[in-house]
Amino acid sequence: MNKVLVVEDDKDLRELIYRTLKDSYQVLQAEDRSQACEVMRRTPVDLVLLDLHLPPKVNTPEEGMKILEEMGKTDRQIKVVVITGDREQETSLRAISDGAYDYFSKPFDFEEMKIVIKRALYIRSLERENRRLRQELAREAQFDNIIGKSDKMKSIFEIIRIVAHSDCTVLIRGESGTGKERVATTIHDDGPRRDKPFVALNCAAIPEALLESELFGYEKGAFTDANKGKPGKFELASDGTLFLDEIADMSLAMQAKILRVVQDRTFERLGGTKPIKVNTRLIAATNKNLEELMRKEAFREDLYYRLNVVSIYVPALRERKEDISLLADHFLRKYRSGDTKKTKTISAHALRLLADYEWPGNVRELENVIERAVALGREDTLQAGDVFSGIERRLSKPSVASNSTNVSLVEAEKNLIEETLKVARWNQTEAAKLLGIHRNTLRRRIKHFQIHPR
Repeated sequence: MNKVLVVEDDKDLRELIYRTLKDSYQVLQAEDRSQACEVMRRTPVDLVLLDLHLPPKVNTPEEGMKILEEMGKTDRQIKVVVITGDREQETSLRAISDGAYDYFSKPFDFEEMKIVIKRALYIRSLERENRRLRQELAREAQFDNIIGKSDKMKSIFEIIRIVAHSDCTVLIRGESGTGKERVATTIHDDGPRRDKPFVALNCAAIPEALLESELFGYEKGAFTDANKGKPGKFELASDGTLFLDEIADMSLAMQAKILRVVQDRTFERLGGTKPIKVNTRLIAATNKNLEELMRKEAFREDLYYRLNVVSIYVPALRERKEDISLLADHFLRKYRSGDTKKTKTISAHALRLLADYEWPGNVRELENVIERAVALGREDTLQAGDVFSGIERRLSKPSVASNSTNVSLVEAEKNLIEETLKVARWNQTEAAKLLGIHRNTLRRRIKHFQIHPR
């Protein structure tokens, strides 16, 4: 049964409302702001009938408006129907602007009140169901720390579910910034090795002279500064998973040593003679064309076939643009959590710009753009200007036009300004608000691009 809180200082009217509603709802009562807040602290309510004129200032609506404001900060889902005097339409409209669902003017018709309450609670139930469905969709579109609802990402989720529970070697392929390491960690976290170590190493970030000792460790005295022995990544990841990123950057000699570990699960530390046996699952990743490297004899064919037991291709962001809004919302929630400005949403113009951009830096670049926009955005809603300023010119080739032709970022900026001006019917003040920039900045850009109404 829905809970309805009646906040009314007139005891007789409050009792009358109680008797009218008690058969259909659980009715709670309060006669002033402090009582109302106490009731809502103790019991979650679905709807509030709120008289705006409450003690100690019954001649003004301020006490009721304060309750409305406090409710907006704590629970925006509660439906509020305000009660005002018969000549206070301006106050009623102000209350609706501040979040109230509807209003009554005294004296009011009780049958009409029942209808409005029933409608408000029905809207609340629809909103609750909508939130539940969105959360359910988000769960379906998110596999641990990988987010996506596109068919390509759903296919990856299915492969992950299968390979996570096996020990086969996996080769993850895709451009830089697509999230290959996230796929690797998800495979590890969803499988039986989840409680064992996950060790990652970027082969391109380690000089060749140090890579062997990083992978296999070394014994005391193996080289000048080796004052004591040290285990390598394969040992540290034993019983767990070793993720080797950018494996194509290894020399052929190092590839041969990796091949032995994959085949025999044994190796020796640098400077050692004792074979060390490990139970390490290997997941490798690369952004390079291994087939082309094999033709050039820059990558060992036997290692390729050992690694490529299961291959997962992580698509570039431009290949799954239907995931951009989902990813943008995820990063928005991630970076607004510690931000005092509490950025809530992204404007339609900003989302369009995000969708039209080609994202050469993929998901990593999108995250960077959203983080920067949240940090520097001036309003609760990120505007196109906030997002646009975060896209690096050296990487740009977005397409803001309705066709698929790529244009430079300078042309894209001009097109975006023109489109926004058209939407705003060439009102520069309104267009500047939509773009999230100052009106004087917009005027300078209009003059620079020589944009004229047409």
